[in-house]
Amino acid sequence: LDIQTVVDFLTEAERAARGPDRLPAGVRKLDLPMQAGNLGALAGVVNEARRTGDFSEISADINPDIHRLLIVEGRDYYATLLRELADPGNRPLVFHCSHGIHRTGTATAILLSALGVPWETIREDYLLSNVYRGDEIERRVGELRQLYASNNDMPVEQVDSTNIEAFYILQGSYIDAALDRAITDYGSMQDYIRDGLGITDAEVLQLQQQLLEH
Repeated sequence: LDIQTVVDFLTEAERAARGPDRLPAGVRKLDLPMQAGNLGALAGVVNEARRTGDFSEISADINPDIHRLLIVEGRDYYATLLRELADPGNRPLVFHCSHGIHRTGTATAILLSALGVPWETIREDYLLSNVYRGDEIERRVGELRQLYASNNDMPVEQVDSTNIEAFYILQGSYIDAALDRAITDYGSMQDYIRDGLGITDAEVLQLQQQLLEH
């Protein structure tokens, strides 16, 4: 794929636990650890749930809440990402977090909005993770149920996996919460990109010229 740049949203604690990305020689790495405000603490809670299988503190409501929080506390990171993408010398570019849904999903929704993609299409794109990661989701939910059962000395059949499944099986309302917060705070997603991220109209036009087919 001739990847030129990898943008990593993992917190410093996540990188310490997981180890660094394994990248081909010559790939530029840009670390944008999303740990401003409450983001770092929230990532810690989620990672502990993954480590133990105990999702009792990760209610279904946390998923839209994370997307709302990212719109507020992820502004500097997302502004940097958009500017990196506008430079053709940085592409092909990959951006990632740990799960590919919250930090990365919000980033993708913002980027597609800047390119003029309708929100209905953005939501459909977000939900495609349920399709293309279906086997991975099923495997991961099963692993976490087994982990919780083992840690609590109980049959796996008795594990309530409601919160686990809510975290891994996406709903359109999750990503819609990002749009709702942008509208509440700025009036629209486009105004959020301009006024919240500080991306000028000229920079938006550059993104569109670089990333859209004409």
